[in-house]
Amino acid sequence: MSITIHSGLKTKILEAQGEASKDLKAPAEWLRGLETHFERQDDGGIYFFDRIWIPSVGGVRKLIMDEAHTSRYSIHPGTDKMYYDLRDFY
Repeated sequence: MSITIHSGLKTKILEAQGEASKDLKAPAEWLRGLETHFERQDDGGIYFFDRIWIPSVGGVRKLIMDEAHTSRYSIHPGTDKMYYDLRDFY
């Protein structure tokens, strides 16, 4: 018996990326070479410098920011800051 917890956030991000890429009509001079840093990975997501790209359509950014600001935990990629926040409780 195993339990798998799955967040719907990833699917919302992928849907927003699909919607944004359909609406993308930015001229090449606006991007100024940044399009070379975008890449589609195996999971179907679009990444920018190995971090998932969150488009401004679909309200996904607001959803992520609301969740981040109301969370009791703070996490920063590449550090163990969450450990330092939690160690006071134990």
